[in-house]
Amino acid sequence: RMGFNDQEIVALSGAHALGRCHPNGSGYWGPWTRAPTTFSNEYFRLLLDEKWTKKTTHEGKPWTGPEQFEDKTGDLMMLPTDISLIQDDKFRPWVEKYAKDEELFFKDFAKAWTKLQENGVKAFA
Repeated sequence: RMGFNDQEIVALSGAHALGRCHPNGSGYWGPWTRAPTTFSNEYFRLLLDEKWTKKTTHEGKPWTGPEQFEDKTGDLMMLPTDISLIQDDKFRPWVEKYAKDEELFFKDFAKAWTKLQENGVKAFA
């Protein structure tokens, strides 16, 4: 947990709005959102609005990578840790708040990101 509370963990997970996974790096495949170069609350909206199922195939062949989830199109992915955010009773309310309020997500993410960057750094006095 590295000193982070539930709200901060969920806020930091919102960084998955950016980027994608590459099989040659992590073994996972695909983007989390349809706009992987735009920072937004789309990640949280998709977590709640899409039906996520375990990935079993990729490009017509059996999926041999690590467990991941995909939307009905197979174009988007979620990691098991992403899915846990909507299954956990303490995390889910934050997912719901951030899905509805992008400004709240931005504000909370900025605070949690700063805490992450300064984690373990002693303040200069």
